[in-house]
Amino acid sequence: MELNHRPRRLRRTPAIRSLAFETTLAPERLIQPYFVGDGSGIKEEIKGLPGIYRESPDQLVRSIADDVKLGINKVMLFGVTERKDPMAASSKDVENPVIVAVQQLKDKFGDDLFVSADVCLCAYTDTGHCGVTIDGEIDNDRSVAILTEMAVALAKAGCDCVAPSDMMDGRIGSIRAGLEAQNFTDTIIMAYTAKYVSSYYGPFREAAKSAPGKGDRKGYQMDFRNRAEALRELRLDEAEGADIVMVKPALAYLDLISDFKNNTQLPVAAYNVSGEYAAVKLMVEARLTDEGLMVMENLTAITRAGASIILTYHLRDILKNGWHNA
Repeated sequence: MELNHRPRRLRRTPAIRSLAFETTLAPERLIQPYFVGDGSGIKEEIKGLPGIYRESPDQLVRSIADDVKLGINKVMLFGVTERKDPMAASSKDVENPVIVAVQQLKDKFGDDLFVSADVCLCAYTDTGHCGVTIDGEIDNDRSVAILTEMAVALAKAGCDCVAPSDMMDGRIGSIRAGLEAQNFTDTIIMAYTAKYVSSYYGPFREAAKSAPGKGDRKGYQMDFRNRAEALRELRLDEAEGADIVMVKPALAYLDLISDFKNNTQLPVAAYNVSGEYAAVKLMVEARLTDEGLMVMENLTAITRAGASIILTYHLRDILKNGWHNA
């Protein structure tokens, strides 16, 4: 055959492929999530998330110290507590396990560890909803006020980055104003800008004990049938003062990640969520895939779509097994 163009020339050997590849997955752009709960001396594996644990603050500090040795220096904390009530009072009090953990982590690691924390009420309300319920309805504005107090409390504890995941209207602007009023001008806001109602959250809800007791979250999280709406949310979060914008979940929403990349100059994050992680683990358990190859393929796809930051439960395994160097 007489062919002027043979794309296989650039695929022939590992050396050539390493010369011509387009997308680099950088471990330093990955964030490892952790679940922190009340008590002390507690470390229990989460049934739906093999290798991921619910830990008390003291145990969490020890676990993260081990992970720092692997090379992890960016973490995201999620709270787990039995102290729930209608107005999510424990979301911002001094006994909140995330606030306690943030203080201990910053005391131990200082600026060597980037500490971010989820800002949401689902783990603290007795309904399991991301906002407070008044007269049978999620009250947006009352919820935003509490979320703002929670974000400020986390900043006072030393949190480098607060990550509102609730999807209440106006919460980014309110949190930014609350942080500025308390002189936390350097605190980063990583906004869950396009957080969809998704079937991929099941293991997380078991981990955080935050499943809604009644109803669902379709009244405030995004409809997975919608695409243009995400750009409206992006414009609002940019205008209200977000520093990083996020798409969640990741693998079923690569088009949204690409849209964000093409429509903002802010860093774009994506959350490789619990169901995506658990699916890989199930396939590995069934001996249907190579775990390292599948993890790197998934995360590279998310990066290729346009994400420059990825939250992923796989980070510890990536570094421990050297999958990123394969």
